[in-house]
Amino acid sequence: MGMMQEFKAFAVRGNVVDMAVGIIIGAAFGKIVSSLVADVVMPPIGLLVGGVDFADLAVSLPVLREGAEAVTLNYGRFIQSLVDFIIIAAAVFLLVKGINRVRRQHEEVLAAPPPPSREEVLLTEIRDLLKARQDTR
Repeated sequence: MGMMQEFKAFAVRGNVVDMAVGIIIGAAFGKIVSSLVADVVMPPIGLLVGGVDFADLAVSLPVLREGAEAVTLNYGRFIQSLVDFIIIAAAVFLLVKGINRVRRQHEEVLAAPPPPSREEVLLTEIRDLLKARQDTR
C-alpha cells in the first residue's frame, strides 16, 4: 500500500473526522464563551467593583536601570483568564452532565425487559384462572 493510500485510509477514518469536527466546534464554542465573558459577564462585575476594567489592572515594577522599559505584572488579564476558565468549565460540566443523563436514560430503556408477548399474557391469564378454580374446590 502506498503512502498516499495509507494517508487517505487514515484521514477518512471515522475517529479522525469526528475529532476534526470536535476541534472545529470547540474553537467556535471558545469564541462564544470568550464573547460571553468579555461582553456580558465582565461589564457588570466591573461595575460592581467600581467600574474597573480587569484587563487594565496591572502593577508596575520599579525600573532597576536607566533606559530600561518598565515591567508590569498584568494581573487583570490573569483574573480575566480565570473567569473565562470557570465559565468554560461550568459549561463543559453541564454539557457532560446532560449527556450522562441522556446516556443513563437510554441504558435504562435498553436494560428494561421487553413486555410479555400476547401469547404469554394469555397463558398467564389461563394459569391464574386454573389456579383460582383449583383453590375453590
